[in-house]
Amino acid sequence: MKFSSSLKFNAVAEWWDEYIAYEALKKHVYQLEKQKVGLQESFHDLEANEHTSLIGAGVDAASTDALFTPLLDRELKKVCLFYETEEQRLSDEVSTLQHEVEQHEQNGPYAGHQYIDDEDPDDEDDDDFDLQSPVRTEERTQSPSRQRRKHSRSVSSVAPGAPSGSKLKYGAKRRYSVSSDEHDELEASNASLDPHDHAGVGRGTSKSPLVRARSLANRLKDSLISTGSTSSQPETVWNAHNNYAQDTQLLFRRKITRTYVFATSLRSYTELNYAGFRKILKKYDKVTDSDLQDRYLHDIVEQSAPFQQAAKDRLNNKITLLIELYSRCVTHGDMVEARRQLKLYQREHIAWERDTVWRQMISQARRGANEDTGMTALGGSLIVEAERGLLSVQTPIGRVKLTSKMLYALIGVVVFLVLLNVHAVEGTEANKCLAILVFATILWASEAIPLFVTSTLIPLLLVVLRVIRSPEGAPLTPPAATKHVFSVMFSPTIMLLIGGFTIASALSKTAIDRVLITKVLSLAGTRPSTVLLAFMGVACFASMWISNVAAPTLCFTLIQPILRALPPKSSFAPCLIIGIALAANIGGQSSPISSPQNLIALSAMDPPLDWGSWFAVSLPVSALSIVFIWLLLLVSYRPARSPDGEGEIEIKPIRAPKERFSAKQWWVTFVCLLTIALWCVAHSIQDIVGDMGVIAIVPIVAFFSTGVLKKDDFEQFLWTVVFIAMGGIALGNGVTNSGLLEVLGDGIRSAISGLDLYPVVLLLSVIVLVISTFISHTIASVLLVPIAKEVGASMPGDRSNLLIFITGLICSTGMGMPVSGFPNQTAATQEDEMGQLYLSNVDFLKNGVPASIIATFVVATVGYLLMKAIGL
Repeated sequence: MKFSSSLKFNAVAEWWDEYIAYEALKKHVYQLEKQKVGLQESFHDLEANEHTSLIGAGVDAASTDALFTPLLDRELKKVCLFYETEEQRLSDEVSTLQHEVEQHEQNGPYAGHQYIDDEDPDDEDDDDFDLQSPVRTEERTQSPSRQRRKHSRSVSSVAPGAPSGSKLKYGAKRRYSVSSDEHDELEASNASLDPHDHAGVGRGTSKSPLVRARSLANRLKDSLISTGSTSSQPETVWNAHNNYAQDTQLLFRRKITRTYVFATSLRSYTELNYAGFRKILKKYDKVTDSDLQDRYLHDIVEQSAPFQQAAKDRLNNKITLLIELYSRCVTHGDMVEARRQLKLYQREHIAWERDTVWRQMISQARRGANEDTGMTALGGSLIVEAERGLLSVQTPIGRVKLTSKMLYALIGVVVFLVLLNVHAVEGTEANKCLAILVFATILWASEAIPLFVTSTLIPLLLVVLRVIRSPEGAPLTPPAATKHVFSVMFSPTIMLLIGGFTIASALSKTAIDRVLITKVLSLAGTRPSTVLLAFMGVACFASMWISNVAAPTLCFTLIQPILRALPPKSSFAPCLIIGIALAANIGGQSSPISSPQNLIALSAMDPPLDWGSWFAVSLPVSALSIVFIWLLLLVSYRPARSPDGEGEIEIKPIRAPKERFSAKQWWVTFVCLLTIALWCVAHSIQDIVGDMGVIAIVPIVAFFSTGVLKKDDFEQFLWTVVFIAMGGIALGNGVTNSGLLEVLGDGIRSAISGLDLYPVVLLLSVIVLVISTFISHTIASVLLVPIAKEVGASMPGDRSNLLIFITGLICSTGMGMPVSGFPNQTAATQEDEMGQLYLSNVDFLKNGVPASIIATFVVATVGYLLMKAIGL
């Protein structure tokens, strides 16, 4: 979690303006970063709608320190003033509480029974109150500071001959007037007692003789019971059982807990602000290559009043004193129980008071919602507009807007029903399966409903329409078909996919991916062409291990310092962004776990290809593709050229992290390397582990059992991708089992009869490239891998594994459109600080289409030769 979010989660709402202005300081850091590299343009603050001119250019670290230090001083002064004020208020409250506790102990447990009734019985006193009134819960929702302002208690001296307006006297010469809010406290306290504890006290304001007599009898009864029950120990107001004593105990429990929450909130305030100064100084040193953190933190911040050890000791002593008072008044001297109850109350208070803020922030984080711009999509702002309707139709239930998705869904249903009732292919089950295949293809291609929903619908249709056949050729009953379909869906391929997600999550959570990538990029230098190639190589390598979904997101985060330091309208920014996206797509073919289409291809191979053979083909193909695409981008963008056409730009170098690997990072590294090594030799140890899916259990157990990953991490896996793959596996099995594949195979064999292997490879490459450019790469593999398998099986020598391998690799090369694959979609949303998109559709058409053709050509030539070399 980012510190800015953590600050919002843990801050006291009423004190928000008194915390360190972390976000504002971070913006100043980025302004100073630009100033240091010599940019003199103005910085536009979109939130404040203000322009701030950057002073000077090309300044050194000392100059940026001189500009940033006054900003820190201003925040530190604000924090110190607020802390001193609140600390004094806390001291006063604790002293008052301590004095009141001692005063009540002196008055004894029966001070409340000393009534002087000098008034007319029919008069009502404003000081009287109904002890049986309902409990008020609104007190719980107020902050400590507001509660301190509301709840007060006045102590006044009263002469023996005081006016008869005061009924309740403590001792001979003193009385306590209880404010209206404490009045409510006593009501709530008394309401929480058992009924027999206050049966006859405070039923109303009537002072008839009968009522006074009953009241006197009840007080005498309480006195006798209390005397008998506490005969073994001295009776005090804190252990007596009469109504007055129990009301006093409940009242002081509430007062002490409120003050305790105030004190712990103040301690949290100092800790959060200290963390804020440490975080912003660390960011400042990292961005500006300075060393201000140690000097300012130790010499100035830690010497200020709130952060001195003496101040911490004073605050801790007050908290300890409150625990002691609570143990005296509530837990009868049990300090451990007192501390436990106060901490429990503190947790309840935080959960109650901040519930709304937490819910809003968490829901925004889950939705990726931004405050003003609609929806933030992985670093860029994507404004999601409601889909415009094609036409509006009046119906008996109102006007219905017909959208394009509704139209595609309607077309899919109509085609599905027509195919079910038309004898399109031979065989009843095959004809039904063809209807399901076409229906799913329409829904997948149009995304009329979410992709994973279409995949989830497939097993339902397979079972209900009785498509699955037994080995004898008869349709299976629905119960038997259900067991068969679900057993096929959760295959070793799915386990391998989950294992890949686990490795990616562990690398990301422990920041190993960021550390390794940053170290590599620190060697790239300052030449734009070299930096571009380095980032493309890193994006490709990262996609191999943390998937081509997470890799571009990580790389787009790492390039933000470079983008901020570039001159306006520099061609290097769009060149770098689209280069990362294209390289991440290429990385999707580099390892078996880098994308779902590779796993689908592996699951269709017989026998499955081991990791070593996969790498023997994919790594050279990926490397050549990256180099050719890099040359294409250099020609297309000329990224080294300055925007004004004079000279070349120089890229700000990325500094390698200085932190050493922790024990947790070494553990994650060891488990990942062990798992990958086992995958590479899976065929050699097949008699022991059975399948690569079983090996995928190793990282799951190793990371979740040791606490590296939590349940929340498991819930954040890309389960939609898992369900898409499961639906594709179910559909593939249905195509095979129903006999549809045999029918299609006959047509394919007649179409390619007389063709050699390589012409088939070229024809298949073009078909796969076109389809994967316009629909999801995963869906393209689901549809095309079974066809490639059948085509290969119909050729002399059974070339099915070779054609499946080519199909899986080329599915990742479809990257000519902004919607072609997740890396392209992420790149298309990247914006500069003025809210302008870096890339347009022209960028993808101009560079993505040629890059797709280049990558496909490399697979169909170099990749084909390498596949032949390894025996496919």
